Amino acid sequence: MQMTYLDWGIVVAYLVFSFAVAIFYVKRASKGMAEFFVSGRSLPWWLLGTSMVATTFSTDTPNLVTNLIRENGVAGNWVWWAFLLTGMMTVFFYARLWRRSGVLTDLEFYEIRYSGKSAAMVRGFRAVYLGLFFNVVIMASVTLAAAKIANILLGWSRWETVLFCSIAVVGFSVLSGLWGVVVTDLIQFVMAMVGAIAAAYYALNHEAVGGLTGLVEKLDPQTLKLLPDFSNWEMALSVMIIPLVIQWWSVWYPGAEPGGGSYIAQRMLAAKDERHSMAATLWFNVAHYGIRPWPWVLVGLCSILVYPSLGDIQQAFPHVSPGLIGNDIAYPAMLKFLPAGLLGVMIASLLAAYISTMDTHLNWGASYLVHDFYKRFFKPEASEKHYVLVARLVTTGLMILAALVMMTLVTARESFDLMLSIGAGTGLIYLLRWFWWRINAWSEIAAMISSFFIAILLFVLKKNGMAIPTHLTLAASVGFTTIVWLLVTLMTRPTDMKTLEKFYDLVRPMGRGWNVVRKRTQLPPSPDSISQALLGWVLGCMLVYSALFCTGNFLYGNLKMAVVLFIPFAISLAGLIKILPNMFRTPTER
Repeated sequence: MQMTYLDWGIVVAYLVFSFAVAIFYVKRASKGMAEFFVSGRSLPWWLLGTSMVATTFSTDTPNLVTNLIRENGVAGNWVWWAFLLTGMMTVFFYARLWRRSGVLTDLEFYEIRYSGKSAAMVRGFRAVYLGLFFNVVIMASVTLAAAKIANILLGWSRWETVLFCSIAVVGFSVLSGLWGVVVTDLIQFVMAMVGAIAAAYYALNHEAVGGLTGLVEKLDPQTLKLLPDFSNWEMALSVMIIPLVIQWWSVWYPGAEPGGGSYIAQRMLAAKDERHSMAATLWFNVAHYGIRPWPWVLVGLCSILVYPSLGDIQQAFPHVSPGLIGNDIAYPAMLKFLPAGLLGVMIASLLAAYISTMDTHLNWGASYLVHDFYKRFFKPEASEKHYVLVARLVTTGLMILAALVMMTLVTARESFDLMLSIGAGTGLIYLLRWFWWRINAWSEIAAMISSFFIAILLFVLKKNGMAIPTHLTLAASVGFTTIVWLLVTLMTRPTDMKTLEKFYDLVRPMGRGWNVVRKRTQLPPSPDSISQALLGWVLGCMLVYSALFCTGNFLYGNLKMAVVLFIPFAISLAGLIKILPNMFRTPTER
């Protein structure tokens, strides 16, 4: 694929801008960990929400969507659309609680919620488990997608891509901290949307497609359906039923954690106050699930007509390594048809997406390893400048490890499935620990260990030729892990009552699960309404799903159904406008 001077100029201009931002914020980020990791808790909702959206769009995201569509049609996207239920629950039940907690990282939460050595143990264990092992797998997956795109578009090998990306990412991340990340995320979001829409436009105008009309006429109707074929029970089970019934509440997945966590929690903790925390998370879910998917979906559908088989992709790009050929590579293969200038915008947007996601994961992972592991257990009395220096060294090390792990992965779907299985079964704890006093640190330790080992066991079995359907491995992991942590919870002592009383006084969770503690403290009930939160959750999900499917039917030319789906969209929007003003008030204003 030929890059013109205009294309390269756009890419270079983006890199210059990014590093200018990093240099601008280097002094502020160096002041201390609060500035480096949570931007001094001073960010507005619109910047934080956009940063969340930008972070969840990485180089592997459109590749994954294309992979799902080529394998299971548009309905295959339910494996991630189902996470909207988790995201909206975070908005209405957890965003305010996170901001009230006042912690620097979501792992610091453990030592205000639990007590004793077990609380310190779960904090340290999770810092390494998530900040190092899990985080490296995520970054390796993102880097794999970058390598595939660079191999298609530029003819670069894996190592050439890794070397270039590592220098760009580490150089930016170690300088700017979270300040530079969220500011560049705003530009990245705009660039990404422009690039994605341009890719969809030129894909639809390919002669093999023939526009929206040609796309709908030429493709198998089953491929276009937004719901799976329920006559094929096994497919419907794996694509939609398991994700909607089990996956959304049981699986810990970055960006869609039950109860909020990782870099989503980091953004909520960086908000000016709890209303900004809630509004940021709401904007993120609306944009991520309701606004952004269709340009990717259209390109994925067009790729089926342009490259019906993987052999067609290999024939069109003979220089691409056979080891990189998979359904996920069809997305970058479709970028071949972009004209000069727009190709540069697309490559710059994909590079921006990559840097945005990697910087977030490096900053987040370093916050765990430095604040929750190194400072907590090894050097608690050092200066703030010392911790920032260590964070920069850890950032570099994480990038090196991610590059090494990337060499073992093959497709975006493979790494997606691995991450789902590793986090399977732990999600229910993260939902209930805010609302049920009985959960303790040993509950979380048991869940993480059992989930990790069964996931690795099943992954190794599949790698060695044992054909186990993904939905069965997920269900088995969730069932086994849930039984283990529930038994451990009931067999171990609860958290020290004084710790529980302090936690309740600080966070004021709603519901009856804290009645035992509430009666002892004689503190007033939570300022939040559980019925109002439930209504907001339902309306939020209805708003996004109706918008998503209304848009889809409009694009397919099914205008009657689009009009019908606009009705629940309008109702849910009116309902949210009605209830949100009260929910945005702080406890002292209610």
